[in-house]
Amino acid sequence: MPRLNKTELILLAAATVAGACLHFLYTLLPCIATALVAPVRESLWEHVKLLYWPALVAGLVLQRKGPALPGQRAFSLLVSTAGMLVIGYVYHICFQGESLFFDIALYVLMMVLSFLLPHMLRSPFWQEHQGLWVLLVLVLGAATLLFTFLPPGGLLFTDLSGTPTWVTLPC
Repeated sequence: MPRLNKTELILLAAATVAGACLHFLYTLLPCIATALVAPVRESLWEHVKLLYWPALVAGLVLQRKGPALPGQRAFSLLVSTAGMLVIGYVYHICFQGESLFFDIALYVLMMVLSFLLPHMLRSPFWQEHQGLWVLLVLVLGAATLLFTFLPPGGLLFTDLSGTPTWVTLPC
C-alpha cells in the first residue's frame, strides 16, 4: 500500500476541505465566476467540480514540491472523476439513493484515490503517455466549464433537486 508524504497529506486534507466548501460557494456568491468552479445544479456532472478543481490545483502544487508524476496524477484525476460519476450514477439513478452520508463518503474516497493512485502506477507507460493524460484532463476541465452553461441532455446532467436549470444560472 503506498504512503503519502507529509506534503501530500496536507494537500489531500486541504483539497478535500476546499472541494466541500465549493459545494456552497455558488449559493453564497451566485455569479458567472463562481459558476465556473462550483456546482450550480444538483446534477452528478456538476459535482465533478468538487473533485476536479481542488485535485487539479493540488496536483499542480505537487508537481513543484513532491515527486513529479504528471502522467500518473493526470490519469488518477480522470479515474477518480469517472469513478465519482459512475458510482454516483448507479447509486442515485439506478438505485434512487438519496443519502448525504453516501455522497460525502464517495467524494472523500475518490479524493483519496486521486492522491494514492499515482503512487501505484509505477510503469514507465504513464510517463511515456503523460501528454495524452494531461490533454484529457484539460478536455475534462473544458467540459466542466462548457456544460455549466450548456448542459447536454441526459441523466448525468439532470438536476436531481428538481429545480429548473434556468432558475439557478445567472445568464
